[in-house]
Amino acid sequence: MEMKKISLELGNRAPEEVTELVFDNCLCVNGEIEGLKDTFKELEFLSMANVELSSLAQLPSLNKLRKWELSDNIISGGLEVLAEKCPNLTYLNLSGNKIKDLSTVEALMEMKMMKKKRKMKLVHWKDMRKRRRKRKRRMKMRMKMKMKQVQSWEREERKWASNT
Repeated sequence: MEMKKISLELGNRAPEEVTELVFDNCLCVNGEIEGLKDTFKELEFLSMANVELSSLAQLPSLNKLRKWELSDNIISGGLEVLAEKCPNLTYLNLSGNKIKDLSTVEALMEMKMMKKKRKMKLVHWKDMRKRRRKRKRRMKMRMKMKMKQVQSWEREERKWASNT
């Protein structure tokens, strides 16, 4: 299913009445947002996980959008559009995208809600911290296992030395 088939998701509702839209796993053409228009004035939740989205350039104004799932796409930049088009965004999941450094996300700091010192949950960075912690835990476990093996080997060596 392509994102152009937005009418399937809408059903019998008018775009002005829709508060939630889910396009998970619907492939978009050319990596751009399609089918969303400024007529979605009441949209509060949007999920576009795994749609091969690479650009937010075609994003319409979604003033009431609060939560946006953008995980597992190929976005690497262009997030500055969000400050203008989605001023009330409080949750943004960017995990699994091609964002490599913090400077890409700095554009979000200009958003009105960030200036008011409300916290915006950026799942991408949170997930990265979790991964680092897990990696550290695994490393510690490996070190413990190696230490146990060394200690066991030393014990066996001592036994062998005392028997000879």
